[in-house]
Amino acid sequence: MLVKTYCAAVNGLDVNTVTCEVSMSRGVQFHLTGLADTAVKESYDRIKAALVNNGLKMPSMDITINLAPADIKKEGSGYDLPLAIGILAANGKVESERLEQYMLVGELGLDGKLQPIRGALPIAIRARKEKFKGLIVPQQNIREAAVVNNLEVYGMETLMDVVHFFNGTTTYEPTIIDTRREFYEQQNQYELDFSDVRGQESVKRALEVAAAGGHNLIMIGPPGSGKSMLAKRLPSILPPLSLAESLETTQIHSVAGKISRDTSLISQRPFRAPHHTISQVALVGGGNNPQPGEISLAHNGVLFLDEMPELSRSVLEVLRQPLEDRKITISRAKYNVEYPSSFMLIASMNPCPCGYYGDPTHNCVCTPGQIQRYMNKISGPLLDRIDIHCEIQAVPFAQLSQMNPGEPSDTIRERVIAARKIQEERFKPFKGIHCNAMMTEKMLHEFAEPDAASLDMLRMAMEKLKLSARAYSRILKVARTIADLEGSENVQSHHIAEAIGYRNLDRGDWAERGV
Repeated sequence: MLVKTYCAAVNGLDVNTVTCEVSMSRGVQFHLTGLADTAVKESYDRIKAALVNNGLKMPSMDITINLAPADIKKEGSGYDLPLAIGILAANGKVESERLEQYMLVGELGLDGKLQPIRGALPIAIRARKEKFKGLIVPQQNIREAAVVNNLEVYGMETLMDVVHFFNGTTTYEPTIIDTRREFYEQQNQYELDFSDVRGQESVKRALEVAAAGGHNLIMIGPPGSGKSMLAKRLPSILPPLSLAESLETTQIHSVAGKISRDTSLISQRPFRAPHHTISQVALVGGGNNPQPGEISLAHNGVLFLDEMPELSRSVLEVLRQPLEDRKITISRAKYNVEYPSSFMLIASMNPCPCGYYGDPTHNCVCTPGQIQRYMNKISGPLLDRIDIHCEIQAVPFAQLSQMNPGEPSDTIRERVIAARKIQEERFKPFKGIHCNAMMTEKMLHEFAEPDAASLDMLRMAMEKLKLSARAYSRILKVARTIADLEGSENVQSHHIAEAIGYRNLDRGDWAERGV
């Protein structure tokens, strides 16, 4: 007897429908075909034990299973459930009339319980696209998969629950989640707020400009000056995620297995802060079964690199291409996986190995050569790709002891959102461009062309600071954002002057200061 069940193969964010064809005939052998990896081949032992421990048994027949299309690699343990149901249906233990209406995914424990799988959300999106009536997933994945509307999603605890569902002996109700209500309720719930920050007005202004235009930023200052504190509060002033951005972000975290049981849609922009010992693969993604790295998990949010020079040079250099392309392609011999990586890079660092170079309250014990070598850990091309550089000093006790809170995040956020709305309107004709940081060179000439006075100012800055052509473009982008925050239609000289002030850590300047 031939029976077909349906599941899915996840390759990056791409999902392909897989047909599990189960055929039984006289004999005692088990054959599994269709480019299955080790985890899929081991499903036979899990299925056999699950059946025995639930009062059933593996049929004493010649079982041949094909996972079609056979030229797509099948990875992971999510095929256990469709294979088990296919075997039971071919043996007459499960009614097969409704199998073609449902997609099944889930890993089987030896006791028959369903274990969570990765990629439940993109699988649910694929099931709806393929016009399946419903999707059956482990109970732990139910909130994640039920985000997709116009699809009946059932969360099951055990293999026997699925058997009873298809045999009609037990009635189950699909899970329905009011996605929009939950999404908007959780959008503005931030634990950290800029009102906690005393002083540091110039740095808060730089962070506001960065948030308004989606610019990368680096802070440099002595230990204890508040670099990490300020960076962690940046998400509280970023524009809220749209539903489309939230869905895309949630898919990435779903594929990586980072969605908690109580989460449906990610409602706040991600903030990823990996340790400085992180490897290249962990940062950009990869592995035997390519998974998203930190730069993709930070998509539509913030990647914070604390103590940036402490990261290895090779790890830092792999950031250069994703910062430009806003995506990462992981290549393997037979296939490629592409993950989006449009993130804001926020970095912090000390000015020297001891941390107190230029600090008026402490003496620096580093030699000029040590300072130069420390700064050289960040290459010029990478520094060029960071739009805003700002120095930060420790807050004096007089400001630190003030009881008056700083400006709250909500107030700053309103200004940021107003600037982003101007940019959204400006870039409506351009696909994939959402903020000033994404502007191409052609757009710079159209939307951020400096006047004669500003051009003279830029020329002087280029010569004095030894800036690159890329840095020139970054200054114009930041100036355009400053003008948007001010509500100005044109970029004016004082906008250019402030943007130039955010390039004071460029390589030429630090070379002069370090010797």
